[in-house]
Amino acid sequence: MRPEELRDHLRRRPFQRFRLILTDGRMFEVRHPELAMVGRSTVAISLARPGDPEPVADRLITVPLVDVLRIEPAGSTPAPSA
Repeated sequence: MRPEELRDHLRRRPFQRFRLILTDGRMFEVRHPELAMVGRSTVAISLARPGDPEPVADRLITVPLVDVLRIEPAGSTPAPSA
């Protein structure tokens, strides 16, 4: 995935939550635009605790952009995270 494509999703107003689907099947939900930082070749995603109503970072993962298969809208059910 190109970094510009991911940045476009983060800059949309109003922001809509989305999931990153990785080539290995993992999924990570981006619940707030401030919880993802896009670099040239990676994206750092802050993960909140499941069920936490506030988008507060609990842990951080870094994903190579080449491993992002697609972006899809997040539904009402949270995506499982590794």
